[in-house]
Amino acid sequence: MTAQRRYSFEFFPTKTDAGHDKLMGVARELASYNPDFFSCTYGAGGSTRDRTLNTVLQLDGEVGVPTAPHLSCVGDSTTDLRSLLQQYQAAGIRRIVALRGDLPSGMGMASGELRYANELVEFIRDESGEQFHIEVAAYPEMHPQARNFENDLQNFARKAKAGADSAITQYFFNADSYFYFMERVHKLGIDIPVVPGIMPITNYSKLARFSDACGAEIPRWIRKQLEAYGDDMQSIQAFGEQVISQMCERLLEGGAPGLHFYTLNQAEPSLAIWHNLKLPR
Repeated sequence: MTAQRRYSFEFFPTKTDAGHDKLMGVARELASYNPDFFSCTYGAGGSTRDRTLNTVLQLDGEVGVPTAPHLSCVGDSTTDLRSLLQQYQAAGIRRIVALRGDLPSGMGMASGELRYANELVEFIRDESGEQFHIEVAAYPEMHPQARNFENDLQNFARKAKAGADSAITQYFFNADSYFYFMERVHKLGIDIPVVPGIMPITNYSKLARFSDACGAEIPRWIRKQLEAYGDDMQSIQAFGEQVISQMCERLLEGGAPGLHFYTLNQAEPSLAIWHNLKLPR
């Protein structure tokens, strides 16, 4: 791990031309802050494969920020994955976020030749050598489908040992969960950089639904304060900005190697935190 911190922003591919135009505008605004890279998500079971590919190539080529596509193995054959890797390599993409991926709605069990993220990391290394910097996911509060925390730590270690270069965490709202995770990971002999994933708080009802689904705990004191604001969106956003900015400050002071912002295709919430932290960009 180097002393140089890295900062990045994540987008999701849109379904409409209007949404895509808005996304590109947001990306250009965020590009002016010189982030280290963008990333772009990949729908459940590869459902956004073409839109992810096109968005990544535009962000990288037209906006001019190195962009990392998410790549998941659930529902994709090794032939499909090999083709995507070749296209990204030919386009000059040099970073990939390797994930197991979510199961599409109605799919009861994993499909595809590769079942786990560590297998996908091994596949990318076998196919591409060191052409790609490989990011993997980390879960300070445990993956929602893991049997237990110890098992989840071993899953993370397998991804690192398979050839991952660094990791990005699921978002969280308790800095202690990140520091404890890092303590346990280091005891396993894993020393790859693990960058906290940061989710700005802008809409409580949507955040609560999403957090319940992905296993990210909203601390009771935060949940109760957000509930108290009701439909007062201005107060929700102001409180959320303060809470997340303070958490990010503590993470950076505690040695986190950077921050990865889940933008939800918006610039303002992430940039408000960026400015509060006075990030040296």
